[in-house]
Amino acid sequence: MILENLTNRGATPALLNTLTFAEARHRMLAENVANWHTPGFKSKQLDERGFQRALRQALDEKGGDPDAPFVVDLGKQARSGPDGSLRVTPTIEPVDNVLFHDGTNASIERMMSDMARNAMTHQTANTILQGYYDGMRKAIRGRL
Repeated sequence: MILENLTNRGATPALLNTLTFAEARHRMLAENVANWHTPGFKSKQLDERGFQRALRQALDEKGGDPDAPFVVDLGKQARSGPDGSLRVTPTIEPVDNVLFHDGTNASIERMMSDMARNAMTHQTANTILQGYYDGMRKAIRGRL
């Protein structure tokens, strides 16, 4: 009970959901890069801005209540499961204005840029969460 209260307070649920989303998005982006030159391949997407809005809404609804559930709902792409874990499902990316001669809609430059931005998001959330747990570990040990 005590450990559950510590992990359900503050920004921890948001950081854990951010890490889960970033990991799933990175796998999806890697698949897009691996298949970008496959004829007829349609790249997949996970709406990063939509996830951030859903995360903000979940934080607002939870407020400071540690007993309130932390529910992220981004429709088909990301939704909290009954156990509180985030379930992520990429969707086919709509064609921008360019459909290449081989029937693909993938731009390798954009995908590489997305991968770099996603890696920074993951690293930032990981560093903040690691700092939180390091502080908790020091408090348990009674050291500064």
